[in-house]
Amino acid sequence: MIKKYFLYSLPLLLLSLASCEKSFDNDNFEAYFGGEIINPQNNFVLFLKNDEIIDTIFLDKNNRFLHKFDSLTPGLYTFKHLPEYQYIYFEKNDSIMVRLNSLDFDNSIAFCGRGDEKNNFLIDLYLKNELDRATLYDVLDRDSNGFIKNIDSVYKIRKAHYLKKKTEIGWSLGFDAVAQAGLDFHHYYKKELYPYAHKYKTGNYVSNLLPKDFYDYRKKIEYNNEEFTNFSPFIKFVNIMLSNVSYDKSNGLYNEMSLENNILKLNIADTLIKNQKTKNSILNNIAYMYLLEDQNMYNNKTFIDKYLQLSSDKEQQREVTEIYNSVKNLNIGNKLPVVELTDVDLNPISIETITANKETVIFFWTSHADSHLKSVHKRVREFKKKYPEVNFIAINVDDTNENWTKALKNNNLNDGILELKSSNFQEIKKLWVITKIHRTIILDKNGNIKKGFANLFDVNFENDLK
Repeated sequence: MIKKYFLYSLPLLLLSLASCEKSFDNDNFEAYFGGEIINPQNNFVLFLKNDEIIDTIFLDKNNRFLHKFDSLTPGLYTFKHLPEYQYIYFEKNDSIMVRLNSLDFDNSIAFCGRGDEKNNFLIDLYLKNELDRATLYDVLDRDSNGFIKNIDSVYKIRKAHYLKKKTEIGWSLGFDAVAQAGLDFHHYYKKELYPYAHKYKTGNYVSNLLPKDFYDYRKKIEYNNEEFTNFSPFIKFVNIMLSNVSYDKSNGLYNEMSLENNILKLNIADTLIKNQKTKNSILNNIAYMYLLEDQNMYNNKTFIDKYLQLSSDKEQQREVTEIYNSVKNLNIGNKLPVVELTDVDLNPISIETITANKETVIFFWTSHADSHLKSVHKRVREFKKKYPEVNFIAINVDDTNENWTKALKNNNLNDGILELKSSNFQEIKKLWVITKIHRTIILDKNGNIKKGFANLFDVNFENDLK
């Protein structure tokens, strides 16, 4: 039904592709990428390889796009309609169409055209893995036998589906490597997460109770496959594996965000991964995670020096250094850097004019994360009753004015919480280091930073208000 609707919604684009069928037998690497975006957040789609932009493709007046690549090397690519992104795999002469709704990006994606089946498998696997990740929390409480039984059962079902589709579609060896990576790395991720997550949740150290072959898969992993440089299942696995190895070396006395453990992660990655591009990607990820959590300036300087020593990507070094400098600007006692904000009437407003003489909590939301939108406002309403003397300010970070206004109305966000909107997402992201939607900033009565990196859902959050 999805494909049928897709076909009727994009007649002109598919007609264009049909006219290109004659070229499929030619000895070339032409390919087509097009589609339609419902509720677009901007007027373009970015097409990337290993996080490097190949083309910017603009939408027409009907929110559709079509682009011909004169030569496109088979492999894994990324398309972005900011702030969201997803993967797409191209073979020689593929002509792939995508239809999606930006308000439910991943769940609404449907591919059509030459090369669609393998990409529909890829997004289906992604959604299954995300659903599995959402239910993983309770599984981590189980003893080692119960945990292994659960994840092996899930893996067996996923593997059977993968083998069935592989036979039906008959995809290439190149795509099979990506499909199997999406399957296997998610399974390995859960195994790496279990020991220290279980200790954190239950207080029980179980590393010594795991079967001797529990980590045997580590021996067969190819860490230097450049195709996986920015592939999320691989990146998530490697990062969690590095945390687990650090946990093992601490004999269970583990502080994930300590300077020592993160220096150890950098060193392990440097030893383990020889492909410099892949190594840079992992080092960059470690740096992002660390700098956004540990706000000890001396530790940050030590960490950044080590990171710069091991990374060779100048652009990534620049981005990480920018974050480091932005974090320094958010030290206790500083004023928040000036960013462009508007009120509900779209009038410009200065954060300094509304934070004087009252302690202030600033939190963030987006309509793209509906569950967070609802839960964070519910949480703030509870705090407002308990702490009426505190000023609570909500800032929408990346919606269009139209979608923001609609979200305010649909969710009844007019109950005493001051609602503002960022006029420039990249600006607030950079200057206030907003890379996690759960981020919260606390200002004192003078409008100075009291805590730049807080979280409303942290069990100890109330201590920051006292």
